[in-house]
Amino acid sequence: MNMEQSIENKLIKANHAFSNWKKVPFAERQQLIAKAAEILKAHAQKFGEIITTEMNKPISQAVAEVEKCALMMNYYAKADNILQPEKIDSEYTFSEVHYIPKGVILGVMPWNFPFWQVLRFAVPAILAGNTVVLKHASICFGSGNAIERVFEEAGFPEGIFQNLEVGHKEVKEILEHEIIKGVSLTGSGKAGGEVASVAGMNIKKSVLELGGSDAFIVLDDADLDEAAKVGALARLQNCGQTCVAAKRFIIDEKIEAEFLPKFIEEYKKYVPGDPLDKETKLGGMARPDLADDLEDQFKRALENGAEIIIPLERISDNEFKPGLIRVKEGNPILQEELFGPLGMVMVAKNDEEALQIANDIPFGLSNSVWTKNKERQQFFIEGLESGTVNINRMTSSDPRFPFGGTKASGYGTELSLIALKEFVTPKTIVGN
Repeated sequence: MNMEQSIENKLIKANHAFSNWKKVPFAERQQLIAKAAEILKAHAQKFGEIITTEMNKPISQAVAEVEKCALMMNYYAKADNILQPEKIDSEYTFSEVHYIPKGVILGVMPWNFPFWQVLRFAVPAILAGNTVVLKHASICFGSGNAIERVFEEAGFPEGIFQNLEVGHKEVKEILEHEIIKGVSLTGSGKAGGEVASVAGMNIKKSVLELGGSDAFIVLDDADLDEAAKVGALARLQNCGQTCVAAKRFIIDEKIEAEFLPKFIEEYKKYVPGDPLDKETKLGGMARPDLADDLEDQFKRALENGAEIIIPLERISDNEFKPGLIRVKEGNPILQEELFGPLGMVMVAKNDEEALQIANDIPFGLSNSVWTKNKERQQFFIEGLESGTVNINRMTSSDPRFPFGGTKASGYGTELSLIALKEFVTPKTIVGN
């Protein structure tokens, strides 16, 4: 059987599964999700090793990723059914809104969180009554297949979740297929634009979770020791290969001399090591070509006036000693996303300039602000152009809260109860 026929067969299977799955009561779907969560948690070490082997994430972080997936699935397993028909007060005998699942949804997912990104999209889509086919990153087919087996072992009907071992070239054809009713993509802006274009041409719903260049703003009344420690983690967790990683450290000029040495000290604690060693905090990048890209960005930043605080040192095909550079407004590197262990430091004269610097980029995913003053907190909460604002903490996604961005960071919502409505059609019923 050739690849084209194999894909066709899986799409037909997914569509057939949808015709029955959409009729399964919400509570019964939740029971199966709870069972899948149990399997993930029981075998977190095994699944973590798959992640580490595929993309070099330190094993402790990989296991934590799997456990977080189980936590998220348990959240949805106990969630209120916000998709029940809603009665609307009106002059009619009856007037309601029903939420109808769309059908087979395509997920185009990245390598940096091989389980979390997939399940974060798939679980609410499936709970809402849809079925899912996955196009995973080419280095993460093992993760995709493992996730498919989890759904099977949990007792989900065949065809509810299927992994497609296909490359980028096949995505357009799959998305154009009449069986596919929507797409969710997590990835680069370029990939998001291409997928959204195909979806739009074919009048299909799309959700995009794209890149970020998040600000970590440290004001003069912050807890500087805590900000330095958390800031290093926020930049270097997962080797800096995270959409919501802190990438630009905007520091109030009044505390630059005090904060920067503390930050450098914490930053230098991250040393590359064996990703299968549970003590390792920093692994290598996922692929050598990604390391090439980061090295090129580092060189271009310097050519445009950036200054080295800590040099970015490449020690193998995919490993770096993390780097830190001082960047001024106007450097073209600020219009890009640094996806790896390289951070940028900027200095602001006051709160207004810090806000202006934070917003002066194409992206709008998530920001972190460090200040003890409630009024200053509110100034940034209201002014920052991003899907999330964190106060005195680093960015991390939480199943209870909506996750998504604005501007070039995409559109649509993952996580929270809101995500249950991304791939459903509100159907108005009115009559006498």
